[in-house]
Amino acid sequence: MQTKHNIFQRYSWLPLILVIVGAVMFMTSCDDDDDQNSGNVELLSYGPMPVARGAELRFIGINLDKVSAIIIPNNIEINASEFTSQSAELITLTVPQTAEEGLVVLKTPPGDITTKTPIGYSEPISIETFSPETIRPGEVLTITGDYLNLVNEVIFTDRVVADTSSFEAQSRKELKVIVPDEARTGIIGVSNGAEDPVIVYTETELNVTLPVLNDFSPNPVKAGNNLTISGTNLDLVVSFKLGNIKIDSAEFVSHSPEEIVVTIPDNAMDGNIVLLPASQVEVVSETELQMMLPTISSITPTTLKNGEIITVTGENLDLVSSVVFEGGFEGTILDGRTETEISVTTPDGALSGAVVFNTLAQKSVTADELTFLDPVLTSFSPSEIKPNNTLTITGENLDLVDKVIFSGGVEGDIINQTESEIMVTVKVGAQTGILTLVAINGVEVPSTGAVTILSNLPDVTGYLENKGTPGEILTILGSNLDLIKELVFPGEIKATAYGEKTDTRVEVYVPEQVLTGNGQIRVITYEGEEGLLPVLFFGGVDQIFNPDLVFNDFDEEGHSLDWDNWSGVSTLMDDENGVSGKYLKGNTQIASGSWTWVWGCNHNDAFPKPEITADNYLVKIDVKIEGTISDAANNFQLKLSGMDSNWFKLGLQNDDTTWGTGNSWVTVTYSLSELGISGNITNSGDWGFIVQPFDNLDFTKISLDNFRFEPAP
Repeated sequence: MQTKHNIFQRYSWLPLILVIVGAVMFMTSCDDDDDQNSGNVELLSYGPMPVARGAELRFIGINLDKVSAIIIPNNIEINASEFTSQSAELITLTVPQTAEEGLVVLKTPPGDITTKTPIGYSEPISIETFSPETIRPGEVLTITGDYLNLVNEVIFTDRVVADTSSFEAQSRKELKVIVPDEARTGIIGVSNGAEDPVIVYTETELNVTLPVLNDFSPNPVKAGNNLTISGTNLDLVVSFKLGNIKIDSAEFVSHSPEEIVVTIPDNAMDGNIVLLPASQVEVVSETELQMMLPTISSITPTTLKNGEIITVTGENLDLVSSVVFEGGFEGTILDGRTETEISVTTPDGALSGAVVFNTLAQKSVTADELTFLDPVLTSFSPSEIKPNNTLTITGENLDLVDKVIFSGGVEGDIINQTESEIMVTVKVGAQTGILTLVAINGVEVPSTGAVTILSNLPDVTGYLENKGTPGEILTILGSNLDLIKELVFPGEIKATAYGEKTDTRVEVYVPEQVLTGNGQIRVITYEGEEGLLPVLFFGGVDQIFNPDLVFNDFDEEGHSLDWDNWSGVSTLMDDENGVSGKYLKGNTQIASGSWTWVWGCNHNDAFPKPEITADNYLVKIDVKIEGTISDAANNFQLKLSGMDSNWFKLGLQNDDTTWGTGNSWVTVTYSLSELGISGNITNSGDWGFIVQPFDNLDFTKISLDNFRFEPAP
């Protein structure tokens, strides 16, 4: 019936020791006639210790036949007539069940003999039975056995403990305990509750009653409505679960041993019902609860324009949480919905196709397809037109048009728009060819005929230089260049200085303020016509105004990449391809994710390291990228006086998201505060430049020079 566990097992070696000691003493007494015949009563030892109540206790000594009684705590007197046996050398007796710990007294004619050590007891707690075998939490469990008066804890499966506050009655032979709400089916144990406890477990399990789920209705159920669950012992349920939804019993509509009524939340999903008692042992339904779906009866209209309203009829439409149209665009459900009707504003991006009605239960229904009208281009006039003039387009559903694109990819400016007519300004750069109407949902409608763009512009074939360098001459080549009246550079900066101007050649000084990067020069003729010249890269390197603020130009005596090329990925170059003097050029491929020093320095005999306050300064780097590098591969970091900057990009970003410098040197500028560097930058600590690409980087494309500070404007 039971299994006994001791944290520290007790072994009673004392009786054996006492026997040995007693034998030795007895033998000694036999040799000593004076001690034996003196008539004095002597107690040599007693035991075993500890001793069980009801067990035999032995006293070993001399002249013990003169002992008239023995008193065991608490004042239990055992007369000699009650001894099990008595002789001069040995007394045996049975320990009373009511005996307590303390010193033992032997009554003799000369006087009392009191033991030097107290008597102690082994008290083996035991379990014989428990009842009932099946019990509900909160009911009383009766345990029978022995020494149950020593029990301070009843332990249920999974360490659910009932202490003495849960005991209804307790005696040596019987213990009554209230079963905790959290108790689970399994073996039980009783413990003395000591720091090193003795725990005795039952061999058979106690069955703790669980709720029983017999049925639930309705199924399917509508979100927001009540669900009724029937069964037995349902009053033990503390919470209800359905998928990711959990409802505590305090929120139940009603709760009894035979029935639970619960309101199903709007976001509940299909799944098995789970009832949880306080023990958290799950009671799971055999069948799934299904969430009710809306039913679509009709949609009107079925042919419409984007932005118009559809009316949907059906059942349970109050369950609809979103309406998604072809293309993944969500409509707007208008206020005033009912169970049988909703109104939805169609999104601008919706395409012709099926409509999907979603619920918070992550279920959906698909309705019949809708047809969204496209713009119809009937005609345009005039058929021949100059830039900056107005073209009139007629047709149907033109109020759906978002853009008018001319050949060459130039978008016109819509200045007036109705359902049947669009007036659009032809912008400079438009070319002869078809025009395309782009609807608000992205549908493109091309014209059947071409519009002719009239112009009397110079014919530019190219440039003598491979880039436009601020402050330097750019030579434009072609024919009819004498038509040019004015040149406007990127950034709407007009040219103010020219060199030679002929029918086939025009020299113009690139303005210092021109926007860096790829751009087009706008040409204006004497007749007022405008056009765009071929794309050209504009940029160059900034002048170094304060050499003392340069912290690496790779020219410094005593500073060599032989020392500072920490990762070996760079080569020191000294040729005509640099900005001025020596420069650094990459010499290898760097794999994605590789954290790599481009250069690093922490020695004092290297380049001068300026001391500045970061908040007031910019950092500039001259860089040349041959071709382009990907956005993911472009990931660099500065280390200044031991401080790490934020990661940043080198060069200029192209329209296709790649980065480059037009195959020429440019200066890139960063605010130290934007790079995350603040406070004082001293001439100590690590200095350097680091790359960690997130795409394989062809580092041979990159050259670097003139790392420097410059006061912020």
